[in-house]
Amino acid sequence: MKKILYSAFAGLLTLSSCSLDINDDPNYPSSDNITPSLQFPAAINSVADAVGSQLFIYGGFFSQYFEQMPEANQYNDIAELNLDESKDLFTRPYRYLYAGALQDLKDITTKTDNPADLFAVAVIRAQAFQLLVDNTSETPYTEALQGNANPNPVYDDGKVVFEGILKELDDAEAALDGSVMEMSDPLFDKSVSQWKGYANALRLRIYMKLIDGGVNVADYTAKAKALVAAGEFFTGDVKWDVYSPVEGQFNPFYDTKFQLNANNFCAAYPIAAYMNETADPRIGYAMARRTSDNTYAGQLPGAKQGNIYDAASHKNNSVSAINVEMTKDAPIYLFTQSEVQFLIAEVEYRFNNNAAAAKSAYEAAVQADFASRGVAGASDFLAAAGSWDSASNKLHLLYMQKWVAFFMRNHMEAWSEIRRNDVPALSPYSAAQINSAPESYTPGDLIAPDVNYYGKGNIAMRVPYSSASRSYNKNTPSAKQVSDKVFWDVK
Repeated sequence: MKKILYSAFAGLLTLSSCSLDINDDPNYPSSDNITPSLQFPAAINSVADAVGSQLFIYGGFFSQYFEQMPEANQYNDIAELNLDESKDLFTRPYRYLYAGALQDLKDITTKTDNPADLFAVAVIRAQAFQLLVDNTSETPYTEALQGNANPNPVYDDGKVVFEGILKELDDAEAALDGSVMEMSDPLFDKSVSQWKGYANALRLRIYMKLIDGGVNVADYTAKAKALVAAGEFFTGDVKWDVYSPVEGQFNPFYDTKFQLNANNFCAAYPIAAYMNETADPRIGYAMARRTSDNTYAGQLPGAKQGNIYDAASHKNNSVSAINVEMTKDAPIYLFTQSEVQFLIAEVEYRFNNNAAAAKSAYEAAVQADFASRGVAGASDFLAAAGSWDSASNKLHLLYMQKWVAFFMRNHMEAWSEIRRNDVPALSPYSAAQINSAPESYTPGDLIAPDVNYYGKGNIAMRVPYSSASRSYNKNTPSAKQVSDKVFWDVK
């Protein structure tokens, strides 16, 4: 019942931040009449909806977890990188994050002075802005959310935004005075220590992007090391767990499939090849065996019917379908325990030169991911293909296993990590070459889409600005291409 109630009112109250003339209709209360206990779940819901729907879909394609069924056409533009502002790829997340989450969070700050509530607000606000920067690099921040007082906010550089939200987190945490949360908290049931752990995880995620982006490297490296040394992170996973296997209450990714009445998603070649190569027991978690030979097989990125495949093989059973049914009531993961442990392992290995501590955190990350999926065999996997001790390139193993752990968990962050670390690497071979000589391919390497509107060898590095921003904000910068990089991607 609690899940249903949160799902129902959170979905409704994202409307509270829209500028609509509702003339005080009691069925549609104005923002002034909505309490923080209603607005805060609505704000989280807006962030979760962005992470779990549109960002999950195109992040899944960009991270090469998903491809389109050979006979399907719904996601041609994403699969083939035929993307500009006219495609509206980012418009829904842009609206959910600004008009939904961030506006609701701003309203809450005018209705409470409770330090614990305001700290939780700052954490969700930080995650919303992190998502905006990771997609488009520049985004309104210093002049954002002023309504009619400033309908054309400037776009700030992503570095300014990241450093701004880090300061907001620090200031909000410094203001904590032992107070307890008063507003409703569906994530942590008003546990301030869990909110502190969530804030620290977000800090660490952002620090690593700033470090690899060449921003104040010594300072942020010291901060990252200090966070890991303190070890004050959340327990469990941060997940928006409000969905039900009932129409109208579905997980938004499943709802996309339900509304279209079609399963457009099959496994991409890289993820299927790597998990096959490493005999990973998790491969069957969301990937179906193809009926032709009872194996797992992925579609080459950007492959169209009749382009590089024998036409006779273009059937659903030629590739492994993504088991969308298992997402019907699945939570949306905002931050997993697995990701936290992978970040700790990276800091220990890269900055502390502590291989033993890195191994411990790495193994905890893999074990946490197995456990979250209810898949057995983590210990055996860590003694075989996932072995830290046997890896000649331990950091590469860490990044590859992090990529696997993000599959069907957080595709947006997976795409960000690919750009930050250049792992998985981009294969030097084209999709057509791999199709004709698969032995040349290194399992797990990304593959430039075969049909690719941005030219051979390109993969997605960012998304175009929202067309809604272009229509209403004259300060929207000149258009960018998906091959342009975000500020922290300097490799």
